[in-house]
Amino acid sequence: MGMNLLALETATEHCSVALLRSAVDGSHEVLVRRLHAPRQQTELILPMIDEVLAESGLRLNQLDGLAYSRGPGAFTGVRIAAAVAQGLALGADLGVVPVSSLQALAQGAWRATGAEAVLASFDARMQEVYAGAFLLGAEGSEQAGLMQPQTAEVAARPEALPEALVLAWSAMVDAALSPRRAATAVGAGSGWGSYAEALGRQLPVAVIAAELPPDAEDVALLAAPGLRAGAAVAPELALPVYLRDDVWKKLPGR
Repeated sequence: MGMNLLALETATEHCSVALLRSAVDGSHEVLVRRLHAPRQQTELILPMIDEVLAESGLRLNQLDGLAYSRGPGAFTGVRIAAAVAQGLALGADLGVVPVSSLQALAQGAWRATGAEAVLASFDARMQEVYAGAFLLGAEGSEQAGLMQPQTAEVAARPEALPEALVLAWSAMVDAALSPRRAATAVGAGSGWGSYAEALGRQLPVAVIAAELPPDAEDVALLAAPGLRAGAAVAPELALPVYLRDDVWKKLPGR
């Protein structure tokens, strides 16, 4: 069954929109708009959506669903993607698939580097990072070619990460068990740009891709299986995920 899925990503200083068109035979194409747009996502995202829809020749009500990067990330950016996804989905009567922004970052790191194990991390400010460990789905499985979470995502000080994350990462990249995986283990995202030394002491990686942002193309690829499986949620349940509720409660209007 063919599928048309629109995906949004605004969790960092970047803004991207992707339209995934998959055919009955399993082939697909992705139309994408990307911009580095600090503090401009609100103004840019709707015109970018209009552009990919125009290029595809589709109207919003011809889509099969929406996906958005739910966070964690910059608080304003995370809220923008959720709010736009909610509004569009309500207007077009579409279901929505939330996707972790850290998982999208890990998926992009795999596409860019071929890494099977990715420790995705954003600089969370306040001397903390958001972090999660991801492993490529096994060939032949439903998750083949898709990065899968191996631990709960955390907000923590980079020098004091939860033991569960550190132990899980060590098991994932143990060179004695999988030399190829260890050789391509990647630390991705702005958390590595800010705290590479502190993170690296606990989470050894072979390559650091600190400049890599999450991208709507990866949000779409990760969301597609869920949409096919009927896992989309109602628009009112398309909520942001902050990981730090104490900060969320201090945001204006709360």
